[in-house]
Amino acid sequence: QQLLPEGPFGDHLGYYSLVHDFPLLKVKSVFHRKDAIWPFTVVGRPPQEDTTFGELIHELTGPVIPTVVPGVKGVHAVDAAGVHPLLLAIGSERYTPYRKPNRPQELLTQANALLGQGQLSLAKYLFILDEAAAPDLKVDDISNFFRHFWERVDLENGLHFQTRTTIDTLDYSGEGLNFGSKLVLAASGPIRRKLATTVPTLPALPSLFGKIALCMPGVLAVEAPKRGEGNETQNEVARLFEEDRSKLADCWRELSNELGLILIVLVDDAAFTSKSLNNWLWVTFTRSNPAVDVGGIREFVKDKHWGCCGPLIIDARCKPHHAPPLIESSEVTAKIDAYASRGGALAKFL
Repeated sequence: QQLLPEGPFGDHLGYYSLVHDFPLLKVKSVFHRKDAIWPFTVVGRPPQEDTTFGELIHELTGPVIPTVVPGVKGVHAVDAAGVHPLLLAIGSERYTPYRKPNRPQELLTQANALLGQGQLSLAKYLFILDEAAAPDLKVDDISNFFRHFWERVDLENGLHFQTRTTIDTLDYSGEGLNFGSKLVLAASGPIRRKLATTVPTLPALPSLFGKIALCMPGVLAVEAPKRGEGNETQNEVARLFEEDRSKLADCWRELSNELGLILIVLVDDAAFTSKSLNNWLWVTFTRSNPAVDVGGIREFVKDKHWGCCGPLIIDARCKPHHAPPLIESSEVTAKIDAYASRGGALAKFL
């Protein structure tokens, strides 16, 4: 199979994919009817072309999932997060006569089964919630899903990593093309905490950290130093990122459920990240590699299981090895819009 370099080009995660070798496809001829309508689109940060495809795929496959994976009530690949990086699921703890408190059992069985199903295997973060915790919750009700999840998740027992595995080709958050990690987050049982709806009174941050903003109940965005703008190697940059998380954890190690915080996201721009749910989804889940970028306050490893007393910390800053964000050209957008305006080339088809 002949390979040739391809790229850079805009992708559906919202970045410019870098140059890589891919198989060469040779087209010998193209057939079309007279006066054919040639569909075209732009690709970039959602919502774009994949949004419509995703809605159709969910409509077609949604009813089938529970028949393929027993116990799963529904799944939703989140378009705003680039589809593949984030998967939400509602499962069920069906047979648990010997279940230990706070420890997911059948939810993990179902999560592993989902990660073995076709393109669902590309999911990087899989959040799975027990149906009994919210029997009327719709899996595509993203805001309420996270509220239910953050209220119930036990950070000491509910996080399960898969390391040195495969992720989506277009996801540059990992350590190489197609290489990264996965994180299953499972939550069940009664409400464990009341989530903060305003920024609580917090200890002073080190001077390197900047603005703080509330993204959703219980979730803060904290501006942290940009890294990799000098001559540091990738290992040095990784060490600096790790030091930033450690400084934050040291400063806030006494945070507890009483403050109502469950997640802190380190970002380049707290105002942008907190401006909308879609901004938070895009920044958090397209710019982080779970095994590298997830940490926590008072974290621990026991019997090779990672957990923390909370809050969780996700480093969602742009890293030196990431693909650059796709910035739409206002000039090109105006030209495309003109085609569909009154008198434009496409007006009669719309």
